[in-house]
Amino acid sequence: MEKVKNKASKNGKASQTKHPKERYQFWFENMLLMRRFEEKAGQLYGQQKIKGFCHLYIGQEACASGAVSASIKGDKWITAYRDHGLPLALGSEPNALMAELFAKATGCSKGKGGSMHFFDKEVNFLGGHGIVGAQVPMGAGIAFSEKYNKTGKVCFCYMGDGAVRQGAFHEALNMAMNWKLPVIFVIENNGYAMGTSVQRTSNVTELYKLGSAFDMPSEAVNGMSPEAIHDAFYEAAERARRGEGPTLLELRTYRYKGHSMSDPAKYRTKEELEDYKNQDPIEHVRGVLLENGWATELELETIESKIKDIVNASVTFAEESPFPTADEVYKDVYAEADYPYIID
Repeated sequence: MEKVKNKASKNGKASQTKHPKERYQFWFENMLLMRRFEEKAGQLYGQQKIKGFCHLYIGQEACASGAVSASIKGDKWITAYRDHGLPLALGSEPNALMAELFAKATGCSKGKGGSMHFFDKEVNFLGGHGIVGAQVPMGAGIAFSEKYNKTGKVCFCYMGDGAVRQGAFHEALNMAMNWKLPVIFVIENNGYAMGTSVQRTSNVTELYKLGSAFDMPSEAVNGMSPEAIHDAFYEAAERARRGEGPTLLELRTYRYKGHSMSDPAKYRTKEELEDYKNQDPIEHVRGVLLENGWATELELETIESKIKDIVNASVTFAEESPFPTADEVYKDVYAEADYPYIID
């Protein structure tokens, strides 16, 4: 893969990049929406307006935004329970997502899924999933459907670094490679799973190498760089669309917050956290836009203000929305169907 010079310039010269201005504009606004939405969610959780489990995506925004810019309409997406970022990146309505966090009937899962079970058919986001690793064979199954129906579309199947310890991960990779399914398995490796470092849980610390057991094309990618992610995803997706099968991508990223809102993250140092914040993808993209003359400080401030208004409006919408009625508990459990026989 061609290497991309994507470091922000410190000598006053424009940053060198092969990516167009429009893509950087998309990344900036897209990632900023994720960041501000998650910051607000964390604040509201502290006020007990959001309850239950809540896993924030702060720091990992490039993993979603860089992938979405490399996809095409109709591609499918599935992930684990740190699932607020992907639907926002794909264009889900912030109102519906915030309402879901509030357990309101207007939420994307009708208020019955909460933080860990977002779903939005309109943008082909097929769910956040609470069981660790459960979405991996589901992703392979979605890809099987795309191949069977000859759609030319790809399934992007996300998971955390902890999920690769599940047997279903290896079974799904084996089946996907054997049948050349159009699926990209994506490990968002933030280093700690729920709170234990990769080094303490695996003899293989370079997780992309796990794909070698199945002769699957595999690669480690800078998960803090939307450019690197876009390039890797585009290449993998094109390979899948040609019928050449799956790819395993390890995105080396970092979450600035704990595993969930109940995690103080005392297992890492302040120095480590600050080192990753110095690689912040939003600040990097901001720098590229400014240094190339593609945006002014005032224009970026206007975008910031617009996103702040969008997030605040989503909170108002969620607070004013009704809770589900009692009869909703019986809905969406079974599919409606006419059977040719009756069971006594």
